[in-house]
Amino acid sequence: MKKINIVKESKDFEKIIKNNKSFRTKYFYIYKQNHEENIYHFGLSVGKKIGNAVRRNKVKRQIREIISKNDYQKNFDCIIIVRREINNVDFQKMQEDLNFALNKLKLIKEK
Repeated sequence: MKKINIVKESKDFEKIIKNNKSFRTKYFYIYKQNHEENIYHFGLSVGKKIGNAVRRNKVKRQIREIISKNDYQKNFDCIIIVRREINNVDFQKMQEDLNFALNKLKLIKEK
């Protein structure tokens, strides 16, 4: 995931979460907002309930890896909030769940 494709500001997180409905999967809450720019942005939120800093950073690295493997549509911002159930799952199931959600939201380009 490139630096230009990251949402970092808390006001941007709040705006996206406040104005849009969530899509819930077993391991993630995903908020999507469309806009006019010809670029996409992702934001990640991993709360302290997931574990210590080492565990949270590992989960963030894994999610970034999953995100970087796909080719996306343009014109959207997406916030991914990790749920506590992520602690009981391996990388493969995490990848399947996130890709299912991104396909359902029609963010991944058709091949």
